Amino acid sequence: MFTAELYTIGKKEREERGKELLELFGLWERRTDRVHGFSKGMKRRLTLAMGLINNPRLLFLDEPTSGLDVQSNLIIREVIRDLNSKGVTVFLTTHNIEEANVACDRVAIINRGSIAAIDSPERLKTTIQSAQSVEVAFGSAATGRERDLQQLPGVSEVRKEGDKFRLFTRNPSDVIAEVMEYAHLNNTRVLSINTLGPSLEDVFIKLTGLEIRTKGVSTVD
Repeated sequence: MFTAELYTIGKKEREERGKELLELFGLWERRTDRVHGFSKGMKRRLTLAMGLINNPRLLFLDEPTSGLDVQSNLIIREVIRDLNSKGVTVFLTTHNIEEANVACDRVAIINRGSIAAIDSPERLKTTIQSAQSVEVAFGSAATGRERDLQQLPGVSEVRKEGDKFRLFTRNPSDVIAEVMEYAHLNNTRVLSINTLGPSLEDVFIKLTGLEIRTKGVSTVD
C-alpha cells in the first residue's frame, strides 16, 4: 500500500491491486504478518509485487531468483513469463545461464563491462556449432574414468557433470560407438547416452575466455 501511494494510486485501486498481487505471489494469507519474519523467498516475492503495483510496461529485475527456494523460484519465473506474454518488457540480469536460456527472447553476454554478443539464445549457440558433445552416465563408478574417456579417439575434452560425463567431439556418432565399446570392455552398463549441441554456457565460455583464465589462475574477475 505504501508503494502504491508513492505512485499516487487511488485507495480503492491500490487495495484491489494489492490483494490481486499478494494472492498471485502466495502471500495473501500472510498479509497481516510482519515482513521481518518472512523468509528470503517471501521477501523477494513481496518486493516484486511492490514493483508491479503500478502495472509497469517496462520492468528491470536484478537477479530476482538468486539464492531462492524452489517454490519462490518457480512462482517468480512464472510471473515473469506471464508479464512478458502480456506485452511487458522485462530486463533480467542473472548469473544463471540456464535461466537466461529458458526465460529470455534475447540474451546479452557481458564481459568486463562490455557486451560481447547479443542475440536470441539459439542464434548465439549457432556461433559455435563445433562444440558438439556426447553425454553419458554409467551404471557404476570407477576411479580414473574421466581420464579413460579422455583417451578415446575423437574426444577433445571431458567434463564431469554430476553423475554424467560430457565428451566434446566433432564426430558424436563415432564417439557413441567408442563409449559403448569402452563400457563392454570395462564390464559396466551405460544408463543413458545423449548427443548434445552447444549450450548457452559454451557460448559464454568461448566469448569471455573464462575457461582459459581459470586454468592455473586462483582469481577470476
